[in-house]
Amino acid sequence: MLIIVGILVVIASVLGGFVASHGKLAALWQPFELVIIGGAALGAFLMSNPPKVVKATFASIPAVFKGVKYRSSDYLDVLTLMYELLNKARREGFISLESHVDNPGSSDLFNKYPKVLADHHLMDFITDCLRLMVGSNIEPHELEPLLELELEKHHHEMMAPAHALAKVADALPGFGIVAAVLGIVITMGSIGGDIAQVGAHVAGALVGTFLGILLAYGFVGPLAAALEARAEQDSRIYESVKTALLACLRGYNPKVALEFARKTLPSAVRPQFAEFETHLKGAK
Repeated sequence: MLIIVGILVVIASVLGGFVASHGKLAALWQPFELVIIGGAALGAFLMSNPPKVVKATFASIPAVFKGVKYRSSDYLDVLTLMYELLNKARREGFISLESHVDNPGSSDLFNKYPKVLADHHLMDFITDCLRLMVGSNIEPHELEPLLELELEKHHHEMMAPAHALAKVADALPGFGIVAAVLGIVITMGSIGGDIAQVGAHVAGALVGTFLGILLAYGFVGPLAAALEARAEQDSRIYESVKTALLACLRGYNPKVALEFARKTLPSAVRPQFAEFETHLKGAK
């Protein structure tokens, strides 16, 4: 919601100030400048990124307008699921989780949390980590670097669309200059003609520079920052799962391990202790 408000504020401020200064909005309508700038930016974006990043970027842009992926209720579900899994492992041994980990879709534990089950990336992370704990006597100091490496890889992939879009924002002022130079070339070809026509060509050229800068700093750059912030917050759920698993391996009981995990969550979406306790009791 704030992204939409920000876009409206940028548009209202720029265009409102221009009109208030007795400018004519029609002078800013230069579709060919938009084609040059937008087309060049899109082409550079496609050239500089692999197909996976291109696809992820186009998928992330609409998603960022919906806000963060995980809300407080989702964190509660993930923490409670982890509590149930670790509690079962404590009572019956990690080998009791083998059937649940190998086939989560048929697991009564995982099916209690359909939204978590539908998140393939998160499910892969949880089940892969538990599979290591089920199939070996791995120590905490051995598991931690593996989880850190996995989180680093996942974080890099989540940040790729934001970084790709940020590079486009950096390039847009340059493409604005390209459009302006082409406009000046057209202007020079009309020297000696009607002065009003020459002035219109100069105005069109300057609009190219204006559009490149405005798109970079008013829209694409902030959108890249929003994508980065969303990816950063969404990755915290993985950090909490890692914390819970390592705490359990170090000998803490599941409730204490999940309290450690709860503490790693952002304060804006972190479930309160009493709320978490109530949720756990309801899950038993």
